[in-house]
Amino acid sequence: MQLAVVSHIICRHYSKMSAGRVLVYGGNGALGAAVVDFFKANQFWTISVDLRKNEKADACITVDPATTWEQQEQSILSGVKSTIGSEKLDAVLCVAGGWAGGNASSADMIKNADLMWKQSVWSSAISARIAAEHLKENGLIQLTGAAPALDGTPGMIGYGMAKAAVQQLTRSLAGKASGLPNGTCSLAILPVTLDTPMNRKWMPKADFSTWTPLEFIAESFHKWTVSAAERPESGSLLKLETIGGKTTITKV
Repeated sequence: MQLAVVSHIICRHYSKMSAGRVLVYGGNGALGAAVVDFFKANQFWTISVDLRKNEKADACITVDPATTWEQQEQSILSGVKSTIGSEKLDAVLCVAGGWAGGNASSADMIKNADLMWKQSVWSSAISARIAAEHLKENGLIQLTGAAPALDGTPGMIGYGMAKAAVQQLTRSLAGKASGLPNGTCSLAILPVTLDTPMNRKWMPKADFSTWTPLEFIAESFHKWTVSAAERPESGSLLKLETIGGKTTITKV
């Protein structure tokens, strides 16, 4: 079978004056774009991996959603290698994902569960493969779980299953035999609700003071990337709670 090719577009050449290199999986979504913007503002060279390219990133790898998990993995790895060559990444930041509801009686439960698995688990696992091949020693890999997935999620079963798998992967990657470079720190953020334009559109009457700002997350990623001393313990699941506009991070 011929492998479907994921197109990769070099937007700008890497500058030796850059503070470092990061890859943002999901770099064209609301959170991913905010992360790209924050790192760019702090002189980092950025790669965005997403279904559509982020024009602000230095390089973009676009993913064909019609291809298989293995095809996506091989094509994305090829794209990263041809983009950075022998250079290494300071961080692999995976903020790809989505949401869909459905309980066991829902006719679309399996359809939604399949979508959630592709959006969250496929992207997270491929991010782990990218980290194994292209991350620096003592680098950072960040995945995105969800606070509700710490418990049962009867009204959104597929979503809960996928996020629980991401959280398990985070802990597995922190193990000595995980295959990641020496000193890699593996973390997962577990947000409740993010303050995105789409969330505001669909929930206009919600209390926005309880939603986590995207800039807070981007700033946290930057802090953990540039300073190993600022990082939580590898394997940590980090619940983000925002009350009255103030966000706290709690290890669970």
